[in-house]
Amino acid sequence: MSTAVLRTEVRLFRREPGAVFWILLFPTLLLLILGSIPSFRQHQDDLGGLRTIDAYVPVAVLLGLIVGGLQSMPQSLTGYRERGILRRMATTPVRPGSLLSAQMVVFGAASLLSALLVLVVGRLAFAVRLPKQGAGYVLALLLAVLVALALGSVVSALSRTTKIAGAIGSAVFFPSMFCAGVWLPVQAMPHLLGRIVGYTPFGAAAQALNQAAAGHWPGWSHLGVLAVWILLLTGAATRWFRWE
Repeated sequence: MSTAVLRTEVRLFRREPGAVFWILLFPTLLLLILGSIPSFRQHQDDLGGLRTIDAYVPVAVLLGLIVGGLQSMPQSLTGYRERGILRRMATTPVRPGSLLSAQMVVFGAASLLSALLVLVVGRLAFAVRLPKQGAGYVLALLLAVLVALALGSVVSALSRTTKIAGAIGSAVFFPSMFCAGVWLPVQAMPHLLGRIVGYTPFGAAAQALNQAAAGHWPGWSHLGVLAVWILLLTGAATRWFRWE
């Protein structure tokens, strides 16, 4: 990956206020709004004694990953293809693969920064405990970032225009948010629904993060689900992606 391409992509990302807001700031803003509801700061029996705001910290962490992987990156990559930038790059010493790698680094780093901001604000504003199993939490988070980027790459591969990328991204975006627990935390889902959601990329990620936050090593079944999805989605993106 060319460092010049990476620096250029970083500058372009910083000039996109929409991407900066939705990836970096919106998850934290949502957490602050939810935390301002008094009942969300009360311990709940159906959440195993946790407060609702405690359960929503992993959800907000995943939200930044989902926005970056499914909304922002596909729009950016498809825009490059639609404008012929990738085709022109193929005739220069800078290969299109360098651009794809730089995009994944930029949006992956932005997602991780968003997650860090959520954890810090949750701790300072609402006394949410930091993850007790730090290593397990980091591992689950990194796998979640990879699966979000892999899924976003598939959306990019299937989209010939930015309009199509927006439509496909939105179609995947809302089910992903549901599986991550945006509307109902995974802990509060009925048992059968929770098991089904656990086989989806972000459902497995949510459960792995919850386990690590509680002090347990993430279940190997959840980590395995994430690894399988990463392999499948990466293979699909590699097979279907076109530079022109």
